[in-house]
Amino acid sequence: MSHEKEMKAVSPLLQQAINISSIAGGIGTLIFCIWAYQAGILQSKETLSEFIQQADVWGPPLFIFLQILQTVVPIIPGALTSVAGIFIYGHVVGTIYNYIGIVIGCAIIFYLVRLYGAPFVQSVVSKRTYDKYIGWLDKGNRFDRFFIFMMIWPVSPADFLCMLAALTKMSFKRYMTIIILTKPFTLVVYTYGLTYIIDIFWQMLSNK
Repeated sequence: MSHEKEMKAVSPLLQQAINISSIAGGIGTLIFCIWAYQAGILQSKETLSEFIQQADVWGPPLFIFLQILQTVVPIIPGALTSVAGIFIYGHVVGTIYNYIGIVIGCAIIFYLVRLYGAPFVQSVVSKRTYDKYIGWLDKGNRFDRFFIFMMIWPVSPADFLCMLAALTKMSFKRYMTIIILTKPFTLVVYTYGLTYIIDIFWQMLSNK
């Protein structure tokens, strides 16, 4: 399949659906946070955990599916779901659920970009982000080292860089090896740091 054919593979309907879902997800997240705060669900991580665990046995698979979905299409902030997993299920189990969802999501991202090409990437991320990193495609083997470093770095645009990797000649096996080995470290550092900051925020609210 030529590059031109790949460029034509993404229909305007798909691009519109991605854009609408991203906007709807952001609005829905904001509405839920306002409602949850007023309902007392966000008073502490214990009340949040109790609310989510009402889903019983469906809770973990639904959470993992949500993590997969936000990795593929940014309908809600990834930081929100990752931290929620820690608060709901604890550091160990929450990290495992986050890891499973993100790894599966990264695999799906790679497949979709290999299938649809650059237009899919451009439909998901901003032009500014795309233009900032697209030059790395011309770096050859240097991109592999850059990709590994950025997967370890906790605050990198990881989802976009996974898409970028699919535009290179990197094999799926090498790509998944990097993801599987680097994501545990990134998740632990990222979520522990954020949960620490949120814990301080909750303590400040409870002391008022």
